[in-house]
Amino acid sequence: MTTRPRSATTSAWVVERPAPIASGPLRLVRRTTPEPGLHELLLTVRACGVCRTDLHLAEGDLAPRTPRCTPGHEVVGEVLAAGPDVEDLRIGDRVGAAWLARACGHCRHCRTARENLCPDSLYTGWDIHGGFAEHMLVDARFAYRLPEGWDDEDAAPLLCAGIIGYRALQRADVPPGGRLGIYGFGASAHLTAQLAIARGAEVHVVTRSSQAQRLALELGAASASAGVPPQPLDSAILFAPAGSLVPAALDALDRGGTLAIAGIHLSAIPPLDYDRHLFQERTVRSVTANTREDGRAYLAEAARLRPAVRVLRYGMQRADQALTDLAGGRINGVAVLIMQ
Repeated sequence: MTTRPRSATTSAWVVERPAPIASGPLRLVRRTTPEPGLHELLLTVRACGVCRTDLHLAEGDLAPRTPRCTPGHEVVGEVLAAGPDVEDLRIGDRVGAAWLARACGHCRHCRTARENLCPDSLYTGWDIHGGFAEHMLVDARFAYRLPEGWDDEDAAPLLCAGIIGYRALQRADVPPGGRLGIYGFGASAHLTAQLAIARGAEVHVVTRSSQAQRLALELGAASASAGVPPQPLDSAILFAPAGSLVPAALDALDRGGTLAIAGIHLSAIPPLDYDRHLFQERTVRSVTANTREDGRAYLAEAARLRPAVRVLRYGMQRADQALTDLAGGRINGVAVLIMQ
């Protein structure tokens, strides 16, 4: 496969040392533009969503796995070059790169359609360099073809906020026409709420942000407040990384209800009272990454539903400001970095 001309170096943000975002843990550097190896694509990054996981990595809530790693795992890119064994993608194709970057393919989890639990799995922006950069490598087997008609900045959040929300919704086990509580209303929640409503669920949002409450109601939520949902819930999803909300979410569940905890990081969970929070067959589930099938299924469903994506645009040179605004609660929707 031929390649397009490219510069010898590329601009990229790196986590110099994990620390509170206000202290400036990210640095903008130049490094050698990588060459694609077996199964790999070299992408020119066109847009990259900013996820709370990127903030967790920058601040050290998630321990670094790769020194001076480049964050970003909601990437829309154009194929600039490809390894010799890549056959189904061409130079100039637009593809997406997501959180799950690689899995071994032969462990018992991979063999049973649970590659998200693979002990040797690797993650974009944590184990390998991500999309806060001009260029990045992606395993072609884990890249996604994107729905036609989506702008780059609207498509980028689908690749984590959308996919993880899809898996969380599956794990929440919402019955047909059931009541779903959503705790926290950021990037993933605002996409998941629309998916749940389209499937027939009655959605109740709990968030402290008055802006987020207004957005939830605009998108079709039955209620949005900082307090207790007005009716017992069949299911709930916790998107906020606050373990203190787990008892409250369980308290709001009806008998037989399910709580899915969607974040990769969660602060400490207070003690639970068995009779009050767990008895009557209430269930607590975690959500761990996603499979490629989750990604393909969600993108196909999103292509039909066309969810509204509330995007705040930042130039790629302002990635540190985007994370600062996310930490400060100033993002109502999802921040997306645009390559200029």
